Amino acid sequence: GFIFQVTSFQGVAVHSLSTSSPHDHPEHGRLVYKGNLAKTVLGVRFFSYSTSIFNLFMMPYIMLKSGIGVESLLVQAAFYGLIGFFTFVTPVTLHILTKGYVIRLYYKDEVDTYTAITYNAILAEKATVFHQKDVKIPDITKMFTTFYAKTKSMLVNPTHFPNPQDYNHLMGYDKSSFFKFEELEE
Repeated sequence: GFIFQVTSFQGVAVHSLSTSSPHDHPEHGRLVYKGNLAKTVLGVRFFSYSTSIFNLFMMPYIMLKSGIGVESLLVQAAFYGLIGFFTFVTPVTLHILTKGYVIRLYYKDEVDTYTAITYNAILAEKATVFHQKDVKIPDITKMFTTFYAKTKSMLVNPTHFPNPQDYNHLMGYDKSSFFKFEELEE
């Protein structure tokens, strides 16, 4: 529609004025990590949400046209249950699994703080600021968690840090206690 054209035009105008990349946020520090699945996570969750919204609008129509509503309460309950399950459980599950997926990670050297950008429930970007000392590594390897920042689980791919030293510092692997020569010799 017309409104969309206006907003997208403003977006283009604003974007062409700024020469820096859209991921430059000096207030967060330097960009040390970019999650390569950010678009995939967003796409899958967006698809899941839109499917759920579509289901909610279509359910009464399907009931009316198919005559399921008339036949049996049990069939009706099963049908509603099944559609309801996929309508609500899938987006919620996807959100739980992907809420810790780090899209971008910034580091501020002078204060030793990180800013992790993740997606919130409504697919907007959310910034979480934490200190290196807030990082806890789970005792057992968890499927969707690389580390905990305070209590929040975060998922990063170690191989996507352009500088491996940044990953080592984030995880606390560069602290001397991890690499004592006595232990290596034993």
